[in-house]
Amino acid sequence: MKKITQDAGKKQLGEFAPDFAHFNDDILFGENWNNPNISLKLRCIITVVALMSSGITDSSLIYHLQNAKDHGVTQKEIATIITHCGFYVGWPKAWAVFRLAKEVWNEWMNEDSEKNAYQNSIIFPIGEKNEGFKQYFIGQSYLAPISKDQIGIFNVTFEPGCRNNWHIHHATKGGGQILVCVGGRGYYQEYGKDAIEMHPGDSVNIPANVKHWHGAAKDSWFSHLAIEVPGEETSNEWLEPVSDEIYMSLK
Repeated sequence: MKKITQDAGKKQLGEFAPDFAHFNDDILFGENWNNPNISLKLRCIITVVALMSSGITDSSLIYHLQNAKDHGVTQKEIATIITHCGFYVGWPKAWAVFRLAKEVWNEWMNEDSEKNAYQNSIIFPIGEKNEGFKQYFIGQSYLAPISKDQIGIFNVTFEPGCRNNWHIHHATKGGGQILVCVGGRGYYQEYGKDAIEMHPGDSVNIPANVKHWHGAAKDSWFSHLAIEVPGEETSNEWLEPVSDEIYMSLK
């Protein structure tokens, strides 16, 4: 079995805090990590779980995720471990750790695939092909339910050049929709107004009964959370496709 060694303490704190550096490098890693009572793979898993439980998602967790991978923890195993722990220590912590784990285990994805490469760049899942609404889109879109309780939240992803038809979210009271861009670059446009370019972190509030469309830029994937605003007598009306003249005029 390969022995675990560490010298980060001495390099970073050797002069400022020599005792701490000694405890870190010689005791924690030199003795504790090399204790043969449990396997290094199990010790790596325990450490990742402990850091995740504490909400630590900095470079130290990246180190221990890489250590876990180096000692035999597979992509499927780490995904199962993080998912299981998420039920007990908090779903936001799981999301944060997954983002780091995807970087460490990124070889499981075929980076030759634009879709997989894009998925690897965003935190929310792309989901499945949006077959139920494909007649209202030009190009390929994908749909991933994020929450169906209380308020509906869906991640909608558009391949480059994909956009939906003009449409209206009807309501007699309340209603409408909120879009929050979570990846790529795209557009939102209300009828009769200039299109708004959207980047990650941008959001738009769509009032009820307003004709509009949204979709990806010609050269970029685009993902947004679609948040349904509660209202009375709500319905969606799908209208004509966005013309090539309007779409191709956008940068």
